[in-house]
This record gives sequence, structure tokens and C-alpha cells, in this order.
Amino acid sequence: MKSKRKNRLKQDIKRYLSGIIHNDVKDPRMNEHVSITEVMITDDMHFAKVYISIIGSEKNKTETVEILNKAKGYIRKELSSKLTTRITPELNFYLDGSIENSIRINELLKGLKNNQE
Repeated sequence: MKSKRKNRLKQDIKRYLSGIIHNDVKDPRMNEHVSITEVMITDDMHFAKVYISIIGSEKNKTETVEILNKAKGYIRKELSSKLTTRITPELNFYLDGSIENSIRINELLKGLKNNQE
């Protein structure tokens, strides 16, 4: 698949999934502070890894990822009605810890700067 088309498709999937997760997935245990950080699609468009960031406790984060992975059939069906592609990729949700890691690194760097002054 061409790079430009693939990037456009990734952005479309990211935008549509965000709306589906926030508006259509009705599970009271689900955290409402879910952000999709990245979507990675295979070249044949059959599989997509969706990385999400969640604000909350570790238990809440893992529970939200489990809820999304259990609802991935429904989410894929809703996504297929919005996409104009012939194939809708099979979705797998993963927790993205990069935001928390960058916050922790920034705090460590601030602590080092304060110690040097």
C-alpha cells in the first residue's frame, strides 16, 4: 500500500475509533479518559494495532483495555460502516505507556536541574 494512502487511512481509523469508543461503547466500567495515540496497519490491511493512553489507576487501565478487546467485534462493525475501504482491519488494543514514561522522565530531569542549582 502506498505510504500517503496508508497514512490517510490510519488518521481516518484513529478519528472514527475515537468517536466510536466515546459515543457507542456503553460499558459502565470503562474509563472515559481514553485517547488513541497511534494506529499501525499491516500492508495488506487485515490487522491493526491500536495504542491507547488512559488516565487512571493501573487496574482501571487494564480493565479498559480488556473491555475494548472484548468489544472489538462491535467496534470493527461500526468502523466498517464509516470507512470507504473494501477491507476493515481486525483490531487489537494495546496500552501505550509512552506518555507516562515521558512525564516521569521530565520530572526526573526537573529534579536533577533543581539539585544542580
